[in-house]
Amino acid sequence: MQDNRVTLREAAVRLGISEGTVRKRIKRGRLESELGEDGRRYVYLNGYDPGADAGAYTLTGDLRDQVAYLRGQLDAEREANRENRRIIAALTSRIPALEAPQEALDAGPPEENDMLSAPQQPEPRSWWRRIFR
Repeated sequence: MQDNRVTLREAAVRLGISEGTVRKRIKRGRLESELGEDGRRYVYLNGYDPGADAGAYTLTGDLRDQVAYLRGQLDAEREANRENRRIIAALTSRIPALEAPQEALDAGPPEENDMLSAPQQPEPRSWWRRIFR
């Protein structure tokens, strides 16, 4: 058991990782360690399987690939939305203004007596004003 007891620095060299990573693995319980009489941290490497951490790196890589794919999808949707807004703006600028019927313009202003006797009807609203209040 003593053969696998090494300093924190030597454990990092043997595992091919940084000392900070060794400290994190100790904190998470993946590596056993103890504080020596000399004040140094010693790590026990017996039974440690470095391949167990490789799965975490593979999973992280898969997640990064998925995030990159989703970012690409989001960018494509944003571009399509921009194009749709541009098309809608172009189409709405082509809608002609609705004109009053020609008969109403030819008749001239109504007489005062007609205005008092006839019930007042509200002016009809155009279809686009009803929709886009």
